[in-house]
Amino acid sequence: FTMKRRTTKKPLADLDKERNRLISSLRSPGERPHAVIKRVFGAGRVLVTTVKRAGVKMMATAFAFNLYQLYTLKNAGII
Repeated sequence: FTMKRRTTKKPLADLDKERNRLISSLRSPGERPHAVIKRVFGAGRVLVTTVKRAGVKMMATAFAFNLYQLYTLKNAGII
C-alpha cells in the first residue's frame, strides 16, 4: 500500500490521515528486519549472478538476522 502525502498548500484530510495510520500499522512489522538486513548485513543489493544464488544468499542473510535478533533480545534480558 502507498501512503497519501500532503501537497505544499493543502494539508491531509482526516480520512487520509486515518488511512496512513492503518497502512503504517500493517507495514511496521516488516520495516525493522528489512532495515537491519540492509544496514547491518549490507544486503540492500544482491550481487550474485543467478536467482538461485541470490535466494541462497538471502536465506543465509535471514538466518544471520535471526541469530542477531536472538543475541539482541538476550542482551536486553527479554529472553
